[in-house]
Amino acid sequence: MSINITMPALSPTMEEGTLAKWLVKEGDTVSSGDIIAEIETDKATMEVESVDEGIIAKILVAEGTEGVKVNAVIAVLAEEGEDASSIKAPTPSAPPAKAGASSNEDKKPAAQPAPAEKPQAAPAPKPQTFASTPVSGDRIKASPLAKRIAGLKGIDLSALKGSGPRGRIIKRDVENAPPGTVAASAARSGAPAPDGLILPQILDHRVYAPDSYELKPLDGVRKVVAKRLTTSFMQVPHFPLTIDLELDRLLASRVAINAAAPEGVKVSVNDLLIKACAMALMDEPDCNASYTDKGIAYHKHAHVSVAVAIDGGLITPVIFNAEDKGLADISEEMKDLAARARERRLKPQEYSGGTFSISNLGMFGIRNFASIINQPEGMILSVGAGEKRPVVNAKGDLAVATIMSVTLTCDHRVIGGAEGAKWLQAFKRYVETPEAMLL
Repeated sequence: MSINITMPALSPTMEEGTLAKWLVKEGDTVSSGDIIAEIETDKATMEVESVDEGIIAKILVAEGTEGVKVNAVIAVLAEEGEDASSIKAPTPSAPPAKAGASSNEDKKPAAQPAPAEKPQAAPAPKPQTFASTPVSGDRIKASPLAKRIAGLKGIDLSALKGSGPRGRIIKRDVENAPPGTVAASAARSGAPAPDGLILPQILDHRVYAPDSYELKPLDGVRKVVAKRLTTSFMQVPHFPLTIDLELDRLLASRVAINAAAPEGVKVSVNDLLIKACAMALMDEPDCNASYTDKGIAYHKHAHVSVAVAIDGGLITPVIFNAEDKGLADISEEMKDLAARARERRLKPQEYSGGTFSISNLGMFGIRNFASIINQPEGMILSVGAGEKRPVVNAKGDLAVATIMSVTLTCDHRVIGGAEGAKWLQAFKRYVETPEAMLL
């Protein structure tokens, strides 16, 4: 009996993905545990293993296909001794009957149609409008799927002619829309999209000539990052807190630590900052928190998310229980996570579940910046470059020190100004007296 291979759910929140690549072809024999495909989610590309053994009889979803729903059949496997050429693609099952309906109801004769009303005189024709789509009041007749696709592609529904019942716009009308039907006029005028549809950002050809740029479609990472950051910025009341830190003792400690470390271990400044963040979260537990509709979740451990730039966006692998880990462990774990993040080989559980984020742009010479909160975390720390600056020391004398500016962005629903300031004071203590992290 043939076996259906379905689109796997690679994370608890995954609803669909892209079948990036097939590593087998029809007629290949596979065993349990063999890698057969690569699936691209919003954050990573992951390998799919075969659960059963047999012959790949049919591949139903071509590689490169986007939006493949979880549990959709993507291929069919023929078992040993089964003729693979005779296997047919599975047909979608019929929708289940409504609850409470009996089998006798299906046998009842259909209700007789009501008598047709007498025809009335046709109303005078309305003046022709620019829209070729049937309109009811201000509402364009289109299926929900057609509206969704039009929104993603930036297609003006009012410029289409529907082929569905009573001229309703359906999926194929949007997919076969001719060039030039993007909703540029609505976007330029600022008018709302038909029937409440949210229009995407569209380039205005009055500003940019069509041949003056190359349009690169958004990949899954950029789409998800754009959506989540927009939601966070619009829904979370952000406020920033900025302080300056003296780095000289931290830098000296790093040199001493690396000199005494085993061969191959090299602790970075960022590793020390991750540890300092975790220690400060333990000192100020009110700041290690997340907002939920049911209440504020206070986390028992410091799970530090670290922003890593990847091609097409960024990802935040997590150092779990960072308060309990030594600097060598943090260093090795961070190197591994960052390398696999850039290759999009992280597992979902490795980049979710953080309670706090840190983003470091110091290596690019950025002196000061503020980040958008990585929901559902309550705070994110933005780290600038360490640089020599004039300071007034404890004796009141002018001196030169290595100074680093950091900005803590807080979710005001969870963290108040005083709580955020206390966390920064704890963080400053660990950075400026790094030996305190060893106590």
